[in-house]
Order: sequence, then C-alpha cells, then structure tokens
Amino acid sequence: MAAISAFVDTSGLFALLAKRDPAHSLAEKWLREARATRRQAVTTDYVLDETATLLKARGRSDLLPGFFGFVSSSEALQIEWMSPARFDETREFFLQHHDHRYSFTDCASFVTMLQLGLSEALTTDRHFRQAGFVPLLPIGQGIPL
Repeated sequence: MAAISAFVDTSGLFALLAKRDPAHSLAEKWLREARATRRQAVTTDYVLDETATLLKARGRSDLLPGFFGFVSSSEALQIEWMSPARFDETREFFLQHHDHRYSFTDCASFVTMLQLGLSEALTTDRHFRQAGFVPLLPIGQGIPL
C-alpha cells in the first residue's frame, strides 16, 4: 500500500467534482500528480456525508453518482470510519476548541489527521490552517461551505 500523503476535505472533493468551482483546476492538478506518483489520500465517512449533503444542497445531485462511484472504486482514497474511540476524541477536541468556529466534522478531520500523522489537506477551508495544517488549495478560493 502506498503512503498516505494528504487528507481530502469536503471542499477538496467539491473542487474535484464541480468544474465551475474556482479551485477545480488546482484540485485536478493535485489529483493527476498524486496518481502519477502513486500517492494515496484519506478522508472520513463524515466528510463523505458532508460532501453528499453539500452536492444535494447546492443543486448538484447530478454529481452524486460520479461522487459515489469515485469513492467506491478508488484505490487511492482510503476511508477512515468513525469509531467510538475516535468519536470520543473528536468530542473532546470539539469541546476544547469551542472558541473556534470548527464544525464537528472539521474536528473529526483534525483528529484523524493527527492520528495518522498527516499535515496536508486538499481543502480551501481556513479552519485547517487555523488548526495547524497545510491547505493544498487557496483558502477561500472554493465555494464557501
């Protein structure tokens, strides 16, 4: 199995799927480079839930079959599932950082990244930078969540 190189957030998945997203070309470039170097990425079931909901809410249900097809067939995208222990750790992180505007899904992503030793995320979400991670897409360049 290839080494995991980055976390893929909702805004990163949206940028990959939605051709009119301002970060689309950069996200596609990242994906091509990851494929060429056989790097893997990771996301969580919470991010998949959030992405599917976002696509539907933004009137892009047409992208759902491709999204679920990509997720289920990709050998380069590993899905980390919420376990009771990870949920407890996420809850603690969420409560400790109540002064930030992090969503619970953001906190689950941060905890997962910390557990896996990841520093980079395919995201446009400024919260990743605030939490000490390196966004691979321009902050605020994607469709706001």
